[in-house]
Amino acid sequence: MLYFIGLGLADETDITVKGLQIVKRASRVYLEAYTSILLVDSQKLETFYGRSLLLADREMVESSSDEILANADKEDIAFLVVGDPFSATTHTDLLLRARALHIPHTTVPNASIISAIGGATGLQLYNFGQTVSMPFFTSNWKPTSFYDRIAENVRIGLHTLVLLDIKVKEPNFEALVRGRKGVWEPPRYMTVAECARQMLEVEEEEKKEGVYGRRSVAVGVARVGGGEAQKVVSGTLGDLTQADLGGPLQSLVLVGRRRHEMEKEVLREWADDGDEFERAWEEGKREGT
Repeated sequence: MLYFIGLGLADETDITVKGLQIVKRASRVYLEAYTSILLVDSQKLETFYGRSLLLADREMVESSSDEILANADKEDIAFLVVGDPFSATTHTDLLLRARALHIPHTTVPNASIISAIGGATGLQLYNFGQTVSMPFFTSNWKPTSFYDRIAENVRIGLHTLVLLDIKVKEPNFEALVRGRKGVWEPPRYMTVAECARQMLEVEEEEKKEGVYGRRSVAVGVARVGGGEAQKVVSGTLGDLTQADLGGPLQSLVLVGRRRHEMEKEVLREWADDGDEFERAWEEGKREGT
């Protein structure tokens, strides 16, 4: 049996009892190590689980999945994923490969940023639309597909959760050109401030459709589920271009027009200027964001 097991958002204790029982008895335990991170390293997980973990990077999962699936029709194999295994579609390909090989499989769900964002911010999950991802821009690559999804949410007044890019175990291209493999770039984790700046760059310099602007109400979150390490900042999108929420992982919410007064009361506590936040909130109710 192949088990897709969610690990939750913060540390080694977030795994469910069911998930931990499977990890303890599995023949092999893989830790997916490229779509997200916990707030602790893999050694803490190994100590708490009482098991050694095999790190599964993107290359292994996407190109060498046979190694993961080997004997999974006869043994229990655990595949651990930060958050919930299928909140995104990244691991659906592995599931489909298992199905094609007639390998039985099941999922042990857990909390993800998609389910936890409501509790972290006070925004009602019923009022969220499509989730979008924000990649790191480069000098010659600035994708804008996220903008159209946000526009669709804005038109019907819904909040937009923006997931921020991470770069883990990315190859060093200069080394590749010289024929040296196994040389990696340092990990990079996008911040709320970087995301806000990129969003405004696309709106102000490329799209210019008025979907959102510097006065749009937005919320930045960091290390959701991490207890005292969790941080929330509310304000305008312009405010968030200067926000410092510390280390990863971070996410941003663009607040939609369909907003409730209780949401405002919760978010106001995390604004640097509560009165200015309320003015932006009322403007957004009238104008869309």
